[in-house]
Order: sequence, then structure tokens, then C-alpha cells
Amino acid sequence: MPFYHTLGKIPPKRHTQFRKPDGSLYSEQLFGTIGFDGMYSNLYHEQRPTQVKEIRKQYSVAPKIAKTNNIQSYRLRGFQVAPENDYLESRKVVLTNSDCNIILAAPRHSQEDYFYKNTDADELIFIHKGSGKLRTHMGNIDFKYGDYLLVPRGIIYKMDFDTEDNRLFIVESYRPIYTPKRYRNWFGQLLEHSPYCERDIRKPSELETHNENGEFLIKVKKQNEIIEMVYASHPFDVVGYDGYNFPYAFSIHDFEPITGRIHQPPPVHQTFETDAFVVCSFVPRLYDYHPLSIPAPYNHSNIDSDEVLYYVDGDFMSRNDVDAGHISLHPAGIPHGPHPGATERSIGKTKTDELAVMVDTFKPLQVTEEALKISDDSYYQSWLDH
Repeated sequence: MPFYHTLGKIPPKRHTQFRKPDGSLYSEQLFGTIGFDGMYSNLYHEQRPTQVKEIRKQYSVAPKIAKTNNIQSYRLRGFQVAPENDYLESRKVVLTNSDCNIILAAPRHSQEDYFYKNTDADELIFIHKGSGKLRTHMGNIDFKYGDYLLVPRGIIYKMDFDTEDNRLFIVESYRPIYTPKRYRNWFGQLLEHSPYCERDIRKPSELETHNENGEFLIKVKKQNEIIEMVYASHPFDVVGYDGYNFPYAFSIHDFEPITGRIHQPPPVHQTFETDAFVVCSFVPRLYDYHPLSIPAPYNHSNIDSDEVLYYVDGDFMSRNDVDAGHISLHPAGIPHGPHPGATERSIGKTKTDELAVMVDTFKPLQVTEEALKISDDSYYQSWLDH
């Protein structure tokens, strides 16, 4: 996120001596991206963050591809993904390409005996069900229904849940996730026409600082492998930091919709972007107010992108028989649009209460074996007249 944040204790000048009350030095770490050219923060640790004690087992978490050249529209019934106790084991990749993984998860329990670090990908975690606390080595953030949690690559974190009924929609991105360029001025500040601003973004506000020695298990993801690494000191030992690279939360309920006299195209819903895909938020809003407007979207062909829509809540006007937790995949190259009768039903409507998250990828998505377990294979025929 391109704005400055500081938390905890830091020295007045970076890369200078910063001493503890006993006279010993805190250990400085540059937490940066894109080869010293991207966003970064400077962290100060109680102990050296480099003390690897043991490397244990390593295992693959690569998604198993079911269809590599997809031209079929799919509906996935996301709530049919069975809950699992462990957070990482609960994460099921349903759609994938070389830029991102789209994941469903239903973890019952908090991470208790390990920390997690994704070294390859930013993670955008949407909270569909549940609440709790995202705990990271750069501070903690409370979360609840409707929150996006943006966890940059390299963040060490734990998810603590309040209950066992949790549903997550996760986009794991090998490209950095940013706020859209067109919402920012050349200083990086969000502009007046942006559907949200900096005050809507919740930064870490609670810094957990432990100064403990022992054996601390971090499960590290790298190139579709999980490597179990044991560190000699507690990874949450940061006393302070400052910079631009940190986790944050943004609620979909704080997204202010852009409306018009006629149907607005999907970019007005854009919330996040990479150079490989965009993420959009569909929220309750007033419909178009031209006297002859048709609120339902027009038929359109995604010639250059696959469209994934994750249905969260409300009435999805353009679709028949779609429920919360469903995912629709409309692949590039073929047209799609409102289901039969949806266009006619929409005329005269003044507002919608729908809530959904959309991911449009610029490379084709591959359907995984996990996706086929929860797939409605006849969905592609749902535009036929019956």
C-alpha cells in the first residue's frame, strides 16, 4: 500500500546504532521488494532474524490440474468444500495459472503450533464467514465478515479465529497487489474520485513483541513447496518499524459504489490491481437512472480475460439459481451475460443488495481436481431457454 506507516520504537536515522536499555544493539532488517526498487519497511528485532536451527520435511502443495485448456463456463459450490482443522490443509486451490491461485478455505481452528510465511506470493484473504485476529511480525489486525486482508509476500503470520465456522476466499498472487493506479495522484495519494480512501484502510495497530529463545516452527511456502524451518528465536520480536510495506485490512462494506444513468462497466468496481489481474467489489448500490435503462449487464465477450465471480451475499440479479459461496467462471473467448429472464426482471428495479468479489485474470485459468469435486458441470447450458 503506497503510504507511510510507523509502529513501535525506531531510531531517528535508519542504518545507525539503535541500542536496547542494556546497551546491546537491536537487529535491523530491510523488508523490501523488487530488488531494492519497490516498497519496503525497516524493522528492528530483539534478536537476529536469521537463526535457522533445523530444516525438517518438505512437501508439495502444487495444485492438481484437471483441465488445461478450458473453454467451458463453470459454477462451483464453494460451501461444499469440507471444513478442516488445520489452516494450511484447509486451503484448496480451485483455479490457477502462472500468475495466481484462487483458493477456498474452511479452517476450523487457529494456527497453534506453527507460523506461516509465503515467500512467493502476496495473499488477499477475503473473510466470508468468521472473525478473529491476523497476527503478524509487523503487528496485529482484527478481522470480521467482509474484510479483505492484504498480506504481502514474506510476512510471517498466524490466523486466530473466534469460532470454528470460517469461510475464506483467497487470491494468492505472484505479482504484487496494489491499489489501482487510476485512483492515485502522482504522489501516491488516493484521489477524490476513488471509491475508498486511506482512512478506510486499517493498518496494524498492535505490535506483539516476544524476546524468547527455543524452537519456533515456520512453514515457508516457496515454488509450490512447504518447507518446515525451525528458528532459534520467536519470529514476533519486532520492537518497531517504519515504511510502506506492511499488511492491512479493507472492508468491502467501505467500498463506495460508482453509479450512472446507464449500466456501468466492471472497472468502476475495481478495488485492487496487479499487472496480471484485477479484483473488483460488487456492493449494494442504486441502479441506473436513465428512463430507459436496463440494470442487468449486457452480453459481453471476455476476449482477453477470464472472469471469476465469488458470490458473497444478497440477490444476484443477473443470475438464476446462484447462492452464497458459489463461484462462476466465464472463460475468455466466449460471450456470457444475464441468464434467461434476468434482463426483463431488472427493468424498473431501483437498487441491488448484492455483495460479490470478482477476479479478472489476463491469462487463462486452469480448473483443478478440487474444483471438479464441487462443480456443476451443466452450468454452461444455463443460458438455454427452457
